[in-house]
Amino acid sequence: MQIRQTGISVSELNRLIGEALRNEPRIRSVRVTAEISSFKHHLASGHWYFSLKDDASTISCVMFRQHNLRAALKPRDGDAVTVTGHVEIYPRDGKVQLYVMEMQAAGSGDLYQQFEMLRQKLAAEGLCDQGRKRVLPQIPRKVAVITSASGAALHDILKVSAFRCPWIPIVVVPSGVQGPQAAGELVEAVARAAAIPGVDVIILARGGGSMEDLWCFNDEALARAVAECPIPVVTGVGHETDTTIVDFVSDMRASTPSNAAEIVFPDKRELISRTELIRAELGRAMTGEMHRAQIRIHEARDRLMRLSPERRLNQLSERTGLYRQRLDQQILSVMRGKTEKIRTMKMALDYGINQRLLRLEGETGSVRTRMEAVSPLRVLERGYALVYDTDGRMLPGAESAQKADRMQLRFADGTVAVRREENDDETGNSGTDQL
Repeated sequence: MQIRQTGISVSELNRLIGEALRNEPRIRSVRVTAEISSFKHHLASGHWYFSLKDDASTISCVMFRQHNLRAALKPRDGDAVTVTGHVEIYPRDGKVQLYVMEMQAAGSGDLYQQFEMLRQKLAAEGLCDQGRKRVLPQIPRKVAVITSASGAALHDILKVSAFRCPWIPIVVVPSGVQGPQAAGELVEAVARAAAIPGVDVIILARGGGSMEDLWCFNDEALARAVAECPIPVVTGVGHETDTTIVDFVSDMRASTPSNAAEIVFPDKRELISRTELIRAELGRAMTGEMHRAQIRIHEARDRLMRLSPERRLNQLSERTGLYRQRLDQQILSVMRGKTEKIRTMKMALDYGINQRLLRLEGETGSVRTRMEAVSPLRVLERGYALVYDTDGRMLPGAESAQKADRMQLRFADGTVAVRREENDDETGNSGTDQL
């Protein structure tokens, strides 16, 4: 449906109302005392939604998580509280709400101020810093519990410890936990618990109660005693919504006494499971280490065997035999090659010699033929003879023959020895020689 624009929009109207509320000094910061109703804790966001009412009127309220974490109480329907906040309109619904910044029980304003002042003082000194808080032992040797000897808190702690880890000894340090004398007794109890031999965790506990009942745990002397205690302190005071000064300075805050016992005493089932896991891991580690040791032994044995003189000698012997075999093979190969070469060369030499001999024979035959053609023996065959002296020298003529007394005549068919004789003629002159 088309709406004729004759005025401002709803969004603009809610915006104007919001500006008017923010500009009104009387509700910019307002303190209201009333009764809580319709309280709802939104778990997802952590915000608180509730209403404040008196005999005649009701106003919707919201307290965001970042503010309600500082509250010293968790409200319930019917609780009388004093809140501080400012009024605004929620634009989407056009709903006026009181946005609560602080909350305390009605009539306890002075106590709350004392609480905040002490908390800020201790925080300024660093006693609330997370960095100074100590880590609890996983399995305590002995636990000291400071609480009333007849209170429900001790019963809850003993019950939880017996179920979770019954073999850890517990020393109860009784003390008052309510009233004007309780704070001093608690300070003394902290000192006594810290002096017990073997104690390595202290539980400071008390069951639930009103703010006034728990006020002894907001004592400054007790807070300093807990902060200076040489042994880690776990506080479990009141219910989950209760917060005291000792919770800020202790090493760990538990929501209840039972929760404190759950934090301090390990679960035996978890310990058994962890022990089995550690045993299995140790077994695997031992098996792995043995396997690695065996590998190292085998590697060392192999190295020793490789470096063994006997092995070295065997290797050298094998290598020498191999080299000898290769050398023999090389010698045989060379000899076979040389033998073949020698055989080839011999054949070539024999062939060359034969050819040379053949040529020489041919040349010799030619020379013989020529020599025979001019040989004196040929002349002898025709009836001539050669004359030699006794020394075998050929006598070329008569003159030389006259000087030799004996001579040899060589005919074609043999040799004849002759002696020369001289014959004188009648006239006394020597004549022709006679043979």
